[in-house]
Amino acid sequence: MRQKELRLALVCYGGVSLAVYMHGITKEIWHLARASRAFHQPDAVPLDGVAQAYHAFLTEIEHAQAVRLRVLPDILTGASAGGINAVFLAQALHSGHSLEPLTDLWLENADVSELTDPAAQPLWRFAKFWAQPIAEWFLSRPGNAVSATVAPETRAEVRHKVSRFVRGRWFSPPFSGPRFSTMLYEALGKMESEGDGIALLPPGYPIDLAVTATDFRGHPQSLRLNSPPQIEEMEHRLPICFRSRVAANPPQPLADRLELVLAARATASFPGAFPPLAIEEIDQLAAKAGHVWTGREAFLQRIMPTHMRDGSIEKVALIDGAVLVNAPFGAALDALQGRPAQREVDRRFVYIDPRPESREFAPAASQREIGFFGAIFGSLSTIPREQPIRDDLERIEQQSRDAARLKQIVMDLQPDIDRAVEKLFGYTFLLDRPTPKRLAGWRAKAQQAAAERSGFAFGAYALTKFDAILDQLARLTLKAAGAGPDDHAQLAQILRRELAARGLERLTDKDGGASAEAIAFFRAHDIGFRIRRLQMLARKLSRDWELDPEIPDDALDRARDRLYDILALYYRTDSAVLGHPRFAYLASRAQAEPGAALDFLAAERLLPTTDLAAEEMLIDALEEVPKTLKRRMLLTYLGFPFYDLATFPLTRREGLDEFNPVRIDRISPEDAPSVRDGGTSATLRGIEFYNFGAFFSRDYRENDYLWGRIHGAERMIDLVASTAGGTMPEARIRAAKRAVFLALLEEEEIAGRCQRGLIEQIRLEVRERMG
Repeated sequence: MRQKELRLALVCYGGVSLAVYMHGITKEIWHLARASRAFHQPDAVPLDGVAQAYHAFLTEIEHAQAVRLRVLPDILTGASAGGINAVFLAQALHSGHSLEPLTDLWLENADVSELTDPAAQPLWRFAKFWAQPIAEWFLSRPGNAVSATVAPETRAEVRHKVSRFVRGRWFSPPFSGPRFSTMLYEALGKMESEGDGIALLPPGYPIDLAVTATDFRGHPQSLRLNSPPQIEEMEHRLPICFRSRVAANPPQPLADRLELVLAARATASFPGAFPPLAIEEIDQLAAKAGHVWTGREAFLQRIMPTHMRDGSIEKVALIDGAVLVNAPFGAALDALQGRPAQREVDRRFVYIDPRPESREFAPAASQREIGFFGAIFGSLSTIPREQPIRDDLERIEQQSRDAARLKQIVMDLQPDIDRAVEKLFGYTFLLDRPTPKRLAGWRAKAQQAAAERSGFAFGAYALTKFDAILDQLARLTLKAAGAGPDDHAQLAQILRRELAARGLERLTDKDGGASAEAIAFFRAHDIGFRIRRLQMLARKLSRDWELDPEIPDDALDRARDRLYDILALYYRTDSAVLGHPRFAYLASRAQAEPGAALDFLAAERLLPTTDLAAEEMLIDALEEVPKTLKRRMLLTYLGFPFYDLATFPLTRREGLDEFNPVRIDRISPEDAPSVRDGGTSATLRGIEFYNFGAFFSRDYRENDYLWGRIHGAERMIDLVASTAGGTMPEARIRAAKRAVFLALLEEEEIAGRCQRGLIEQIRLEVRERMG
């Protein structure tokens, strides 16, 4: 039985009221993850409804395709209202909370009547009586915004609510920021109370969340030029990032609830609709809720170090993240580092684009005069959300090409490297029982041989590795000091000068090998080499050797488990020193006294001591596996210096577990035609009134939410089927989609949240189209 993981990096666009549609999609991702958890942990939590339908499809794949598949949505990024969906889905996945309360938030509270600030409501019948005829003329004249963009059956409701806007408070945002923050806070609390408390990702597995915000006033960033040597410019992009590893027991939240509220409220502060978010608003929410925000200073220091350093944190004003970054692919790419891979991985970047067809109307739109509302909503909503993502996709494609090239290089080198290692030690060494002392000797001999046989290439390799280590040490030191990473290049140069003063001026000796000083430095600080070596061994165990009939599956599983236990030793080294108060003090003085920080890291990270424990664990693993697998593992482990010499200068990717090709998938109405053709215009109602339509009508929200679930379900089945591979008949995939569609509609009928007529209409279409 092949073991395979489908890993999803989800990118949620901003979409104004189309966020309700995106919530429907993220809810299907959540249900699929629940089904996957139950598939691998049968005793976890009983399933029903649509999750049970997904579980049945995973079971069918196992029987028909001989593939045991696990689905892991582990990277979530978003902007604007899409960022809210990313925040809530990440919390549900990480902590076993329920996503159901978020549905109520969108359907009940995502309405202008609920979001409007009480101070902005018309307080009496004749409020702004002079504005009433203006509002009626504006909303009723031929070709007005409502008539042109809103369906006839809801125009009266929209006109009524827009009229209240016109007669309400002017020149101030109509929506209440504190009310919105309170809604988010309460929804997160309900999610926790209604969840089962069992994470949807394996214990110890990392999950990354990143949403974008815009720092309205900006913060200074240093740029280095030739002349003048340094300038300062204002940076307005502000990513708010979270990374956490899933706890085994008891479950832990992804972050403090107030921090998640801050992220969601900031990324969705649509200009003109909501006031900018100030930190004071979150502090007031904490006081009102009686919530003690113990990590406040540390969190603000992490996401806004410049403002904290300058004492300007109370003046920060955060607005909608989609103003500058509407599709945060970059944050998702950055999050690929440090992810374990115990089996074959199919990495997908999945982005939600609710309205791809809007680009088709650009030529027609260009013929019309741009009006008052069109200019405002177009500049704030439409244009940023339609900016092409070509640059991001090309970056991902280039990474995938690099991954494929690296894999081919390693495969081509393997026969020659295996022969070199066997020749170096003789065939009999494979018969010897390794001991820590013997394995360390073999390792040192192999490294020396690789250096000698590489000629001039070793000098370039050593320099590249040296630069990478200095860069990593500088970043680690700045992180301990509570500073941002912007000055890591400057600190790396300071560390380089300190090492040169200590005698490490050259990395190679007269024979071309590593000098004694370089060897000592690498042994003390080169954690990247150790991790890359284990990662290569893990990739071969989970990909290259998995289909070998000579190697039993249980032997591969045991070896993989041991390898990741070993990797955990090295991953913990940095976190251990980061939590040391002495290092925080030394790091804060590192630019003036770099030697003290270097000495502390050399003494406290204890890489040689970790090596001893790691190799004892490796020896135990080798004793448990068949001779065929033992031989391959030893040849790869000892031959790694040869591989690293050839590949590291090409990639210089420190500790990247998941250096595999990435595939990109889109979820949109255009990509899910099984139930209804016509794409966005035929299914979604929130596109009306410049994508604000769903804020003015609950009927629209219910419609878009249900179609989000339908489209999300269809694309989840597509992704799972394509990951499983093989030759599953199209009829079986179609039957699985039908089962999932009917299950989710029955769920909604039981919940009673949506109109029965709407549910019946979609159910009728499912049966007519799919049998």
